[in-house]
Amino acid sequence: MTNEQFNQDLLNFISRSPTPFHATRNMRDELLENGYIELDEGEPWHCSAGGKYLVTRNDSSIIAFSLSDNNPADSGFRMVGAHTDSPCLHIKPSPVITSTNYYQLGVEVYGGALLNPWFDRDLSIAGRVSYRSTAGSLASTLIDFMRPIAVIPSLAIHLDRDANKQRSINAQNHLPPILMQSNDNNPDFEQLLLDEILDQNPSLDIATVLDFELSLYDCAAPRMTGLHEDFISAARLDNLLSCFCGLRSLLNSNSAENALLVCTDHEEVGSASHCGADGPFLESVLKRITDSNEDFCRCMQHSWLISADNAHGIHPNYPEKHDANHGPRLNEGPVIKINANQRYATTSESSALFRHICEQAEIPLQSFVVRSDMACGSTIGPITASKLGVKTLDIGVATFAMHSIRELAGARDSWYLFQSLTLFMQYPV
Repeated sequence: MTNEQFNQDLLNFISRSPTPFHATRNMRDELLENGYIELDEGEPWHCSAGGKYLVTRNDSSIIAFSLSDNNPADSGFRMVGAHTDSPCLHIKPSPVITSTNYYQLGVEVYGGALLNPWFDRDLSIAGRVSYRSTAGSLASTLIDFMRPIAVIPSLAIHLDRDANKQRSINAQNHLPPILMQSNDNNPDFEQLLLDEILDQNPSLDIATVLDFELSLYDCAAPRMTGLHEDFISAARLDNLLSCFCGLRSLLNSNSAENALLVCTDHEEVGSASHCGADGPFLESVLKRITDSNEDFCRCMQHSWLISADNAHGIHPNYPEKHDANHGPRLNEGPVIKINANQRYATTSESSALFRHICEQAEIPLQSFVVRSDMACGSTIGPITASKLGVKTLDIGVATFAMHSIRELAGARDSWYLFQSLTLFMQYPV
């Protein structure tokens, strides 16, 4: 496979994954196509050496693992972690607003979203809908309108002369998108969802929409950009790029070592949920794979985890926002993320292992340390390391406009990340 083909597959994955539910489903489908066996958390497990398995939770988090002939208690796992969620606008439970003859939806900001870029975009809606069938049973399905149905118009500069000097956004008042002109027979939102679901899947037995978890997303397709297509421009690069690279690395590793991919939801809001990295999902799976608590503890001491999440590339218009010696550049390789206050879980040991692997394969590496006078973000790395006691490294690809509705990454960095994670997943330690 070439770098160009890999990036095209990445763009297709992002385009088909407007929400964590869709991303998880797409990863699950690709794993099943490649011989992985789906496990049910509510049923007994019978995992054996040489087997390949996957399990999902909440339809928005997934763990996949391949077992080698090595006993996990003796050799541990090579684990890669990422997250399926991205900052966005969630639709409220009772969303309909009618104002000055427009049909709008109330929204809630999810995560640390950069809000200004959401204006004047062609937006659609996707997510999960829970329903009651005609027989009275409860179930859920995914929905994606897959076309522009909403917009958040900017206020004209004639009515806000200081817009280019300062523009504050009130999330309650300024973010509700417009869906259509209002009239005397406005449909309720649940009916709109029901009609769309049945239009896309007429055979589905659905009588009543009971609830939903939906968000808005930009309809603009991800694409290669730049004079020489040096860049990837897309929504949700943070962190679907890492999910995709981790998935392809697992599928392409040689199965010489026990390897695992974990992609969890809710990282952007702290990971504290039953399917987030601060929940019991990964620990529960690992304990079911190992035969006893003793074996689990031994397994963790032989394991290594890479937390893959995007890094802040040094912006040519704002170079002062970076430490001069630690400003990662796009297309110059994965970035090792370091923080003395443990906002990242990297240690000299985990960093040395990754540097050793990448040097052997001639994969370039960079380092990121936040300016000493600025606050540092965090990842699932410290959370997972503290819960499991596993040696952990935080890395990511350099990115511009992180948490915007559209982000920018280097076209070569995705390939570098894929190669390095593949080598890591099969590396004997």
